[in-house]
Amino acid sequence: MQILTALFLDTIDLRQVDGPSTRIDLTGIQFSAVAPTPPPLVWAPHLVIIAHAPETESGQGVLEVIFTTDPTPPVAGADGPEPLARNVQPFQVEPGKFSYRLVRAELEFPDYGTIYAHCNIDRGIVTTVPYTLLPAPAE
Repeated sequence: MQILTALFLDTIDLRQVDGPSTRIDLTGIQFSAVAPTPPPLVWAPHLVIIAHAPETESGQGVLEVIFTTDPTPPVAGADGPEPLARNVQPFQVEPGKFSYRLVRAELEFPDYGTIYAHCNIDRGIVTTVPYTLLPAPAE
């Protein structure tokens, strides 16, 4: 199985079209947001992971998302920053098809800045997505 995309967003909608085929409508894709209050604060953006399973594979896997302040993906057993959050869940995709999972972590932001969601299936290739919490514009 492989990750096709990982994005922070507001909503995801699925709809059937002729074929039969499915369309995925992603709304409010974002890589940053203005903080509603000054830090420290807890922020919980929605992350969607879309994956594909080739027909030759079982379509069974484990999705892992590790949120850190480091753009470099963490390596098991290596020194690095402590993860801010970690989500691990089974991920099943019908062979030859696509599927998605939503991940919503409550992330503690001690200050404005960027966190990185490091996403992988079965400890394979890591897809890293940044998310930056911004201060409100000065009035």
